[in-house]
Amino acid sequence: MAEPAPARHLLIPFAGRGSPSCRAALSTLRLPKLEALLGRLAVTATDTQDESTRSPPHERALARALGIAAADGCIPWAALEARRNGAAGADDTGAWGLVTLCHWQVGIDDVVLGDPSAIEIDAEESAALLAAARPFFEEDGIALHPSARPGRWLARAPIFQDLATAAIDRAVGHPISQWSPLADAARPLRRLQNEMQMLLYTQRVNDDRAARGAPPINSFWLSGTGVLPAGAVSPEGPAPQVDDSLRTAALHDDGIGWAEAWQALDAGPVAALLDHYNAGAPVAITLCGDRTAQRHEIQPRGFVGWARSLFDRPRAAAVLEAL
Repeated sequence: MAEPAPARHLLIPFAGRGSPSCRAALSTLRLPKLEALLGRLAVTATDTQDESTRSPPHERALARALGIAAADGCIPWAALEARRNGAAGADDTGAWGLVTLCHWQVGIDDVVLGDPSAIEIDAEESAALLAAARPFFEEDGIALHPSARPGRWLARAPIFQDLATAAIDRAVGHPISQWSPLADAARPLRRLQNEMQMLLYTQRVNDDRAARGAPPINSFWLSGTGVLPAGAVSPEGPAPQVDDSLRTAALHDDGIGWAEAWQALDAGPVAALLDHYNAGAPVAITLCGDRTAQRHEIQPRGFVGWARSLFDRPRAAAVLEAL
């Protein structure tokens, strides 16, 4: 007997976006593959919160798909990465956090978090700054470990247990005061950020970056804090394929770029998922916006589903606008 086809799950952050230019671009979207796919699937899960949550919908949806239960702002992404890359053992239940190097844009009235993905840091620069920063973190009982991603470090310390932090995707483009942790437990981290600002200002790495026109690295953002209990990861199925191609345009409210990225996504990964469905494979797609994550999965075949796919095909723009 042939093995059943593996399930495929596509998770799309920023599929809907409420910022002015992206919202205006919704009416221009022509997404035939997505509409065909949605006409054949049923909504099986909807998670709607307000936009004040520290964990955005796409992070909540990914955590749920991986079987991770956590409070808002405490999805333990750092602990998960540490366990996967060997920095933490399989039975390690320590508290971890993600330290992401970034550029703070200093204005007249406030300081805004720039997108860390735009700082163009390489592995050599990341390692040099890690070596310089490590003693300062160790003074506060925080052990630093390199991450597979340049410009991001894994940090282990009791202070990260139950400390809610905002995801970078929530904070980019906003005043840091809006999203920085305010708990008393975070005071040492705010002091450490001030120390790091002074340290980074003196680093040769930033001199070299200035010479090539790259933005200076002048602080860090903490996120992904929490504890991952042993055996906590219990996926509902295969890990979702996360497609971040809409992220940059969405965060910068580039409506034209967001629409173009959606067209490419529709013609690429979404079309591939539709092909898998047509080949008889079980499929799922999770669409995430500013407030809502909505999961669509295969529904039983039959007249009702067949009729819906022909006569009641949902308009993609309406689905995305509701996110």
